[in-house]
Amino acid sequence: MNIAKKSGSILSYDPNLRLPLWSSAEAARKGIMSIWDHADLIKVSEDEITFLTEGGDPYDDNVVMKNLFHPNLKLLIVTEGPAGCRYYTKTFKGKVPGIKVKAVDTTGAGDAFVGGLLSSLASDLNLLQDEKRLREALAFANACGALTVTERGAIPALPTKQAVYDALTKHHAS
Repeated sequence: MNIAKKSGSILSYDPNLRLPLWSSAEAARKGIMSIWDHADLIKVSEDEITFLTEGGDPYDDNVVMKNLFHPNLKLLIVTEGPAGCRYYTKTFKGKVPGIKVKAVDTTGAGDAFVGGLLSSLASDLNLLQDEKRLREALAFANACGALTVTERGAIPALPTKQAVYDALTKHHAS
C-alpha cells in the first residue's frame, strides 16, 4: 500500500466483511480499520457500517461521516443493494438509485459494482471532483452490480460494458 500510495496510485478498499474468516468480531473490526486511513476510495455496505460503528445507524449521514470518513478520503460509497448507493466526498454527497432486476444470485454484486466504478475512474480521474460525472460513474457501477445478480456465479455473471450501457439506456427510457 505504501509503495502504491507513493507512486500516486489511487487505493480502493472494500472490506467485504466475512466474520467467519476472523477469530472474533473485535479482530475483524480492528483489522479492517487498521488500513482504513490509507484508502482514497472506500465502498461499504449498510451492514458493514453497523458493524464498524458498533451499532450505528447506517442511514444517518452524521454516523457515516463522523465514524468512517477520514481527511485523506476522496470518496466513500455506501451500497444499498437494489436501492442503489450513497456517496460522500469532502464537497458533496448524494444518492444514486439502483436498477430494479430479478435477483437470482447476489454473489459478486459488490465486486461488480467496485469493478464498474474503478473502470470509470481509470478512464476519468477527475470524476471525483465533478459530481455529475461521479453520479454517471455510480449509475454505471449500480448497473454492473444489478446485472451480475441476474445470473448464477460471480464471474460468469459479470456483464460486458455494452450490456451495462444497454441496461442504463433501457432504465432511463422507462
